[in-house]
Amino acid sequence: MSTPTFTELGLPKTLVDSLAEQGVTSPFPIQAATLPHSLAGRDVLGRGRTGSGKTYGFVLPVLARLAAGPTRRRPGRPRALVLAPTRELATQIEASFVPLAKPLGLKVTTIFGGVSPNPQITRLRDGVDIVVACPGRLADHMRSGEVKLDNIEITVLDEADHMADLGFLPDVRRIMAETPERGQRLLFSATLDAGVDVLVKRFMHDPVTHSVDSAQSPVSTMKHHVLHLEEVHRLPVLIDLTAAPGRTLVFTRTKHRAKQLTRKLMASGVPAVELHGNLGQTARTRNLEAFSSGAAKTLVATDIAARGIHVDDVTLVIHADPPVEHKAYLHRSGRTARAGASGTVVTLMTDAQVGDVRDLTRKAGIKPTTTQLGPGHPLLAELAPGERSFTASPRRPIVDTRPKKVSASGEAILGKGDDEEDRPPSRGRGNRAGRGRGPSAGGRGASGGGRRSGGSSEGRSRQPRAEGDRRGGAPAGQGRRGAETTGRREGAPKGGQARRGAAESQPRRGSGAAKSQSRTGSGGAPARRGGAAAFSSGTRAGARRSR
Repeated sequence: MSTPTFTELGLPKTLVDSLAEQGVTSPFPIQAATLPHSLAGRDVLGRGRTGSGKTYGFVLPVLARLAAGPTRRRPGRPRALVLAPTRELATQIEASFVPLAKPLGLKVTTIFGGVSPNPQITRLRDGVDIVVACPGRLADHMRSGEVKLDNIEITVLDEADHMADLGFLPDVRRIMAETPERGQRLLFSATLDAGVDVLVKRFMHDPVTHSVDSAQSPVSTMKHHVLHLEEVHRLPVLIDLTAAPGRTLVFTRTKHRAKQLTRKLMASGVPAVELHGNLGQTARTRNLEAFSSGAAKTLVATDIAARGIHVDDVTLVIHADPPVEHKAYLHRSGRTARAGASGTVVTLMTDAQVGDVRDLTRKAGIKPTTTQLGPGHPLLAELAPGERSFTASPRRPIVDTRPKKVSASGEAILGKGDDEEDRPPSRGRGNRAGRGRGPSAGGRGASGGGRRSGGSSEGRSRQPRAEGDRRGGAPAGQGRRGAETTGRREGAPKGGQARRGAAESQPRRGSGAAKSQSRTGSGGAPARRGGAAAFSSGTRAGARRSR
């Protein structure tokens, strides 16, 4: 049986022509299955794995319904609402809407945290047809009265299971309750877990269910490999694979690990960028743009990139750290072999991880090829074929670091926002990791060298120099602690004065040596040791300021 065309499915000619201009001429299975019902106004529950075409599965009926309806947009009262769990996904959904909505005279905007609310409020007051929003910021605008949902004709929940995993269900329920009871609802999800089922029973009316390419469905064009190696070989193997031609997406479990691996790859000559919740929105958008454009061929990310991030031609996904849950494995792996393309998924596994990886792949329904190897093994060239290449200046930034990215609606994308990893650690964790500072406590917390770990929940693991200094009683570590605690509380200026003030307040712990280090910069005991503490960027910067 042949796949019906968009015209046969009932899409208006204007939309069909706009799709053709985007290079989309035939529907994916989930679109062909759901469009007849969604275009008819039915509630639809669509389940499909990442990359199965769910986005157009709701974008098209939303646009078709709004274009055909007699209602016109009103200030603060959008006509359609799409809820998404992360800012990256919301931005990509907006990018799918805009070229198709413009010929229809429909206006689209995004609403998410981490940016100034004023431009969002201005656009809402001017009137928009479609709002693509993360739950947290939309709830804020609802409480302030800037947006009302009583004019919503169609509501979409995208990646509903991910919103449940992130704990957004209370906000989602409150938002949905403000939409008209008999409005059309479309829910798309990779899985239908208990949290999603609650939303279905509460807000959907006799939904038509379509399951196409579920998360457990095998992808024939995706090959899975597990590389059993020693811990000391993890980085050399990773460098070998990422130095091959093509785009590679590397997943880690933690934000600290993503930053650490990115730096090591860059130091080895592999152009790489990072993506995780500790980055501001400008950096996240810029890094994703560099990966998409090819300026960086490797993206090192946490699970923030496991869903909603679509980059063409990702040929290799590497689980540098195997995920905890099988669902995370499937969503991470789904960044390759999308829309019929082929791809390879590699999991790096040490002896200690054998049992966990075995359980992981079994629950995911995957039967990978397992190979025990080390650097230089012939299989590495098969998994990532092509000549290895390295940059001549690996430590030089590969993209312009000036904030310049704007969304499709013209708003500068800055700051942090709605998704799971953007949630700052509690004050207690922040005190332990960063000596009393949270992740956004001023520019100094993110600016340089030895103090950079102050804004991370993994701050303690990012401070090997400070730990070594404390164990050995070295004055350099004490000086840094003084600058970040006593000196700052007393209003001491930056640099050597702050360190001197802190050191003098602790005379029993080598204050004389600390004062000498402040005055002489790189001289003194740490310089004679020649270790990392003497040459850290924080110490050098402090020495320059004190001089």
